[in-house]
Amino acid sequence: MPHEDGAAYHPVVATVSLGGTIALDVTMKTGEANETVDQHENHEDRKSWRIVQEPRSLLVTTGTAYTDTLHGIADVTEDTEVYEHSVANWDLLGDRSAITANGGRIERTTRVSLTYRDVKKVSSVGAKIFGKRKT
Repeated sequence: MPHEDGAAYHPVVATVSLGGTIALDVTMKTGEANETVDQHENHEDRKSWRIVQEPRSLLVTTGTAYTDTLHGIADVTEDTEVYEHSVANWDLLGDRSAITANGGRIERTTRVSLTYRDVKKVSSVGAKIFGKRKT
């Protein structure tokens, strides 16, 4: 489901993909607070695009790409309609010919996503569990 990660992870999130290839769906927000795509009937009218994440790829999200968009991975077994005109990073893909030869389809296999982010301190629970850090 399309979502945003929120202010706690801002200003940068880096995601390394391992295993299978997927298409990440990205949609512009309308500017309404606590928005998700399912809350709006006219979300089809908003600008959207896809980013294909191949194995061993790195996606860095920052700036307006982080603050002004929603992102999500569809719950499907196969990504379809994966073409040059629908994928923002098409020219950066290592295996475009395989996607094209497969009719613009990517069969989903197991993917591991490692996400790196600088999270603001939001709780003191960690200090209670792991002990206070000595300075």
